[in-house]
Amino acid sequence: MNPKHVAYSILDLALVSEGQTLKATFNNALKLAQEAESFGYKRFWLAEHHNAENIGSSATSVLIGYVAQGTKTINVGSGGIMLPNHSPLIIAEQFGTLGTLYPNRIDLGLGRAPGTDKETAEAIRTDFMQAAHAFPKEVNKIQTYFSAANDEAKVRATVAEGVHVPLYILGSSTDSAHLAAKKGLPYAFASHFATAHLWDAMAIYRKEFQPSKTLDQPYMMAGVNVIIADTDEEAERLATSLIRMIVGIFTGRRAKVQPPTDMTNDLKDIMRNPQVHQMLKYSFIGSKATVKAQIKEFLDQTKADELIAVTHLYDIEARIHSYKRLAEIMNELQ
Repeated sequence: MNPKHVAYSILDLALVSEGQTLKATFNNALKLAQEAESFGYKRFWLAEHHNAENIGSSATSVLIGYVAQGTKTINVGSGGIMLPNHSPLIIAEQFGTLGTLYPNRIDLGLGRAPGTDKETAEAIRTDFMQAAHAFPKEVNKIQTYFSAANDEAKVRATVAEGVHVPLYILGSSTDSAHLAAKKGLPYAFASHFATAHLWDAMAIYRKEFQPSKTLDQPYMMAGVNVIIADTDEEAERLATSLIRMIVGIFTGRRAKVQPPTDMTNDLKDIMRNPQVHQMLKYSFIGSKATVKAQIKEFLDQTKADELIAVTHLYDIEARIHSYKRLAEIMNELQ
């Protein structure tokens, strides 16, 4: 048994499946959030990505509003807003507005990566690298704009002042671990794809953590890939869509999510590729019993305060089924 209560949440990219319209994709994101709410998930986060035809969460704050409008209790937020792409003032205004419309339910997760390729990052913002290096200062600006004490400043985000929108620092390397610890903010690590730095990042964050108005002690969230089906064989079959997505990332051909197929020797070989194997290290694929044992081991090892699950599947009903089983696992483990 896990000695403490571990929250469980969802990171969604509004995946666009082959043969599916964008409207259907957005409707499915809302449907998943509504189901997740009934399953006891703590939060539903949407990730900012650009120039990828298989990802629909480009206008992240707009989609957060759509999901928040169609749900009642679950936290909805960004996992994350890639702050170097944006003006901190505009983000404060957007999330201040969301926080006013949906009180105590909006999260603002902030990352420093572009969420896209180099050319698109430059198209978004020509001084992207400068903005990325200024990430700590940009986070400070966000905090200032949300502060009620900023009401005498010359530059204000008036719709954000005093609005309760918690900040989270996202990371896929060790850089953001130092920042999250220094600022006393919750830290979410992208271990669902950036597996190599998980242990170092956690150690840095916990060792350097400084209590703040937000947190008395560290709060660590860890991302994992989860695919649960009725049998190990069916889960393996469903995972073929994920494997093809990973191939698309490595080859630069980001096609829409493909329907699952039988697991072939070629796909098994891809899974054994060192880069792919490393990237999918924290991927729990199988029946409920299989995945339960894997998740228990992961939680025992990491002592994470919250698990944030990513389930890249072609079919929305298969995704909902997987997330339902994961909720059962999390409740059985504590």
